[in-house]
Amino acid sequence: MADFTLLVNGAPYRVQAAPEEPLLTVLRNRLQLTGTKFGCGEGECGACTVLLSGKAARSCITTVSSAAGSEIITIEGIERHGQLSPVQQAFLEEGAFQCAYCTTGMIVAATSLLQDHPHPTDEQILTAMDGNICRCGTYPRILAAIHRASAIMAQKKGADHARG
Repeated sequence: MADFTLLVNGAPYRVQAAPEEPLLTVLRNRLQLTGTKFGCGEGECGACTVLLSGKAARSCITTVSSAAGSEIITIEGIERHGQLSPVQQAFLEEGAFQCAYCTTGMIVAATSLLQDHPHPTDEQILTAMDGNICRCGTYPRILAAIHRASAIMAQKKGADHARG
């Protein structure tokens, strides 16, 4: 076991863990951040997606030792000041989930995509979201939600710019 300091959702946490322990296990079992889901355990389904220094990463295959020193954002850190993020809002408005097991990973992955591509094409969305699996098959609604989130973000940016 080793001591690690993790910066999660803007707060520092000291944890003891084996260096090769998956970040997902630490988030869920030690920090009680259960929004990040365990799916396949192999980095293939995307249910465990978090932002690691702003980029989507599979926490089930990311070791705690490699995550230490990076900013980690989980689904619990996506909303700000009690307000849903544009991606969360758009997922709700589009009904982009059924069972919702994949939703947290989808929202985090979409957030990463929109940081890099504020106005993504369908192809960019499909490429970025490849590997985030929805067993319910709500992919058309997820695609629509990401486009809606892009529009919400553009509208907010325009309103903020107009306020000066």
